[in-house]
Amino acid sequence: MPVLDDPLFLAMAALAVILVGLAKGGLSGLGALGTPLLALAVPPVEAAAILLPILVVQDAVSVWAFRRTWDGWVIGWMLPGALAGIAAGWAFAAVLPTPAVMAMLGGITLGFGLWRLWIERGGRAVAASRSPGWVGSLFGLGMGFASQIAHAGGPPFQMWVAPRKLPHERFVGTGAILFAIVNWAKVPAYLALGAFTHQSLIASAALLPLAIASTLAGVWVIRRMSPQRFYGIVYALMVLLGAKLLWDGIGG
Repeated sequence: MPVLDDPLFLAMAALAVILVGLAKGGLSGLGALGTPLLALAVPPVEAAAILLPILVVQDAVSVWAFRRTWDGWVIGWMLPGALAGIAAGWAFAAVLPTPAVMAMLGGITLGFGLWRLWIERGGRAVAASRSPGWVGSLFGLGMGFASQIAHAGGPPFQMWVAPRKLPHERFVGTGAILFAIVNWAKVPAYLALGAFTHQSLIASAALLPLAIASTLAGVWVIRRMSPQRFYGIVYALMVLLGAKLLWDGIGG
């Protein structure tokens, strides 16, 4: 049965695309839930293939919205690692136990989010991180790897960049440009693996209007959000996301 005739697929796809769109608009962390949700209705590889063209379009909307607020230093250090991570994910795609990778990523994300919420509890002022650029390259490696495996590169990006306390729109713009490059870099790997099918591309095209609308909604929310609340929300989302990835990984 074509996926667009399946009510479960339509429900999961709509929810996944809305969450990813809100993430692309600036509510960082939600995007990694897209593939696990869609995988409730179709095989994980097909879910990832359906989402990738949608991500590319949402990236374009997000980059345009935040084109004047981004940090080239962060991108310059994270991007080489991210590209290497994509290559590693591609090379090991056939043998990696994806649930174990997601469980490990979820556990790290959950722990990091809880730690940041604890040290910044009650609005405590915490000095911005000044870790060296090579550390960002290592987190970029994890970002590219997780992104290639399950479009779950958000947590490694957040773990290095969020503690740097960038102005919140610069944080979002930096992520928008970095993930736009990363998602385009994943396209050759998906083509080589034969992940794109006629059915997956039709499903992607049908979901594009919702993808664009949800991204614009995320942009609207971020531009009206208090900068003081932004990072608290990011860390809270990391806790929820980490718990979800850990649960799915253990159950998978």
